[in-house]
Amino acid sequence: MFERIRTIIAEELDVDKTTIEPQSKLADDLGADSLDAVELIMAIEEEFDVEIDDNDATKIKTVQDIIDYLEKIAK
Repeated sequence: MFERIRTIIAEELDVDKTTIEPQSKLADDLGADSLDAVELIMAIEEEFDVEIDDNDATKIKTVQDIIDYLEKIAK
């Protein structure tokens, strides 16, 4: 799952895939602004065929937050 998320983030944020780690902060480390964050959430929703609630989306700050959220809703 991490590799799929990493690929999406690299494409959406135009960053080197090798710089993306689970602890990477979307805004501080990867340079995502609010528009990037929305586009990233939409891309993840499409890739994993899920819907991420807006309230939950605002809590996603790191790559690990995305992984944890997807694992939680998959159960």
